[in-house]
Order: sequence, then C-alpha cells, then structure tokens
Amino acid sequence: MDNIIFIGMPSAGKSTIGVVAAKRMGYEFVDTDLLIQKQENRLLKDIIAEKGIDGFLAIEDSVNASVEAEHAIISPGGSAIYCKNAMKHFKEIGTVVYLQVSFQTISERIGDARQRGVVLKEGQTLKDLYDERTALFEKYADITICEDGLTLAQTIDKVLEALESR
Repeated sequence: MDNIIFIGMPSAGKSTIGVVAAKRMGYEFVDTDLLIQKQENRLLKDIIAEKGIDGFLAIEDSVNASVEAEHAIISPGGSAIYCKNAMKHFKEIGTVVYLQVSFQTISERIGDARQRGVVLKEGQTLKDLYDERTALFEKYADITICEDGLTLAQTIDKVLEALESR
C-alpha cells in the first residue's frame, strides 16, 4: 500500500504533478499510457482508431491491472476508471488521489481531445465526458485535491501535505 495512484481528467496534471511529486518523495514514476503505447507499439489515438473504444479499454484494463510497483507514483489515463480490474488493483496496491479540476480549466488545457487519445464515444462532448467521469473519480478516490486557483507548485505541495497527513 505504499504506491500513489493519480486519477483525473486528461490535462488534470497526473503526469506533470506525478513526476515532480515522485522526485520530491524519492519514488519511482509510472505513466501507464506509455506502458500501453510500448506494449502495443503505437500511439493511444491509433489504438483507439484500430481497436475501437472497447478494444482500447480491454488493453488499458489489462495493462493497468498488471502494474507491479513499490514506492511509485502511478499515473493511468483518465479512462482507467472504466476498467474494473485495474481500479480494484490500484485500490489494493496504493492510495488513489483524485486531481480535481473544473471543466472550464480542462477545456482550456486539453486542446484536441481525440488527438490526445481521449476515449470519447461517438457524439459525446468533452462536457458529457467530464460529467460522466466525475462520479467515477469521486467513487474511487481516497484523497481529493482540488487544483482550481492553484499554481503547479501549490498543487504539488497540497498533494504532499495530504499524503503526509494520512
């Protein structure tokens, strides 16, 4: 239970905050999107285009559920919360931290969601996705960190303080 798993929307800062927090804590950093890309030998958006959303989620669930780490900060993709095996595994191996950001901030940061390999169903808007995922992030979170109005440094400090007080 010594791992920390960051969940949140794409562009919430899971990787950026994760890398810095890992350095400050002396932890390893694992970005599971990169593990998926390495295993599949192609970009996330290309996997989604070829295998469809369900095919991608099956791969994502398998990769995330098999992560073996100790003293690590793990940053899965935002869609990992749809993966029951992965989320069960994450809850067993660490503390799940939800990096909460307002929809307005996400929409300003994200750019072209499909180009980023974001799992969007046909006709689904970014707002629809945000609303759908928020309930799942809240369900799985052990700790919630609201980033709104904070700088990157302040967010990292807030994350580290919350983890120390657990």
